[in-house]
Amino acid sequence: MPITSLDAKTALVVIDMQKGIVSLPLAQPVEPIIAKVAELARAFRAAGQPVVLVNVAGRAPGRNQQPGGFTPPPDWAVLIPELEQQADDHLVTKLQLGAFVGTSLEQFLRRGGITQVVMCGIATSIGVESTARQAYDLGFNVAFAVDAMNDLNGEAQHNSIERIFPRIGELGSTADVIALLG
Repeated sequence: MPITSLDAKTALVVIDMQKGIVSLPLAQPVEPIIAKVAELARAFRAAGQPVVLVNVAGRAPGRNQQPGGFTPPPDWAVLIPELEQQADDHLVTKLQLGAFVGTSLEQFLRRGGITQVVMCGIATSIGVESTARQAYDLGFNVAFAVDAMNDLNGEAQHNSIERIFPRIGELGSTADVIALLG
C-alpha cells in the first residue's frame, strides 16, 4: 500500500549519509541513493518542513558478535556534501543503532509539533529500521522513501522493506513523497 498522506508537520529523517558509511561496500550503487536523499532534503526544505540529519560516531557498549577494535578514520562521521546541510537542519549524532536513544531527536520533534517522519538513508536494516521502530513505538506516523535507502546486505534490505516496514509505516518512492509535500 502506498503512502496515503503526509501530516501537516512531517520531518525528513536522513540516516547516516556520512563519508564513512557511503564508502562501504553496499548492496546497490550508492550514487543514485545519494541523489534521491539530496532531492528529498531539498524538497522538504522548500516545503518549509524540517530536515533531520543523523550521523553515527560510535557504537553502543553492549556485547555482540561483531569484530571489535574498529577505529574510524577522522572524517568517518562527516555528513556528505550532497546533503547541502543548512543552518535550520537539526543534527543528531548517535552512538547506537537508532537515532532516538540518548539524543535530542524526540524532544526536537515534539517541540516542533511533528507527528510524522519520513525515513531514508543507510543502512536500511540497521539505522533506518532501528530509528523507524523507535519512532513508531513513540507514536509517530512513519513513512519510508524506499528508493532512497541502501544497505550492506541486499537480503537484509529486502527483509526490512518487505516484512518489517509495512508493519510500522507506509512505503513509497521519493517521487511519491515529494508529490505529497506539494
